[in-house]
Amino acid sequence: RVPTANVSVVDLTCRIEKGASYEQIKAAIKEAANGELKGILSYTEDEIVSTDLIGDNHSSIFDAKAGISLNNNFVKL
Repeated sequence: RVPTANVSVVDLTCRIEKGASYEQIKAAIKEAANGELKGILSYTEDEIVSTDLIGDNHSSIFDAKAGISLNNNFVKL
């Protein structure tokens, strides 16, 4: 991803105490995006680029295809 004037990217690396697969993490984020964080957090599995996000009103968009689990306690989101 390339940052644009209206879109930026965060490379979030997490070491988690309670192990979880990347599939479990994605499911939890998707549930939050459709529930308590609806309108704030968006979840996508589409093939997207930075310019696809221009004009989106969500505070954060989780790109499920951009993350990776290095093991059950270390993930990049």
